[in-house]
Amino acid sequence: MKVGTDGVLLGAWCRIVAPKHVLDIGTGTGLIALMIAQRDSKATIDALDIEKTACEEAAYNVAHSPWSGRIRVVCGDFRSYACRDYPYDLIISNPPYFENGVLPAGAGRIMARHCATLTYGDLIGKSASILSGNGRICIITPADVEACISGIVASNGLHVARKTYVRPKPGSIIKRILWEICPCDNGCETDELIIETETHNEYTEQYIALTKEFYLKM
Repeated sequence: MKVGTDGVLLGAWCRIVAPKHVLDIGTGTGLIALMIAQRDSKATIDALDIEKTACEEAAYNVAHSPWSGRIRVVCGDFRSYACRDYPYDLIISNPPYFENGVLPAGAGRIMARHCATLTYGDLIGKSASILSGNGRICIITPADVEACISGIVASNGLHVARKTYVRPKPGSIIKRILWEICPCDNGCETDELIIETETHNEYTEQYIALTKEFYLKM
């Protein structure tokens, strides 16, 4: 599986406020779990994925990282996931998408990229039930599901605390939204992030400042 910009964005963007227990849903290669472990030296992370091959790849990457003692790779379906004896302080996910799009070829890619296996309602609703009182849910979604996500958040008694609109280039349409969701209503911070300049593969200072700790060359 490839490392995508969405995962890098989410892993770098989410606020780390001394979380003891973190859950990465749909971990894939283990990218976000590894980023959280790099950013916080005390957090313990459960990295969950439904796809066996992804779990094997994540387990390999974790085992060859400096943070293997704090990351546990779990293979299973989040909808039936049996939480440990503690709630999670941070639940993070680069969730399935293309909910109304064409199914990609290959069973693994269908599970990884399509909401037939995990809807936004499933993701947010189950997350709410295993979240600590001061916990947060951080996800990234396509921009065109903004109203849907807002409705699901409200229906679960949660609130949007922070929202960042992501444009690929200056003047382009918004493609992604980064969400921070929590039980408390303290207002919503909103801002915007542009990934590239007008020149292809030339990143903005804003994107570099956010993600440079995770690239070998930036």
